[in-house]
Amino acid sequence: MSLTLYLVFFSVGVMAVLLCVIRALQGPTAPDRLVGVDGMITITTALMVLLGLYLKRRIYVDVALVYAVLAFVGVIAVARYMEKGL
Repeated sequence: MSLTLYLVFFSVGVMAVLLCVIRALQGPTAPDRLVGVDGMITITTALMVLLGLYLKRRIYVDVALVYAVLAFVGVIAVARYMEKGL
């Protein structure tokens, strides 16, 4: 892929993360904020994979996978706590 395409994808991803930050900060309820944080995690993972593809470094993809798994467990733990406590 060309550099222009990577820049377009990366800029769209950064704008999406900023929108998720706004949702996480302004969410009227705690579940809204959790959805905002989960969206940031997902988009950040995709951006790390995109960066790994651009730089041709496999380590970024590995880090993105570990980050996604740990974030998933964290979001599930927080959601369970919000629902009925640990």
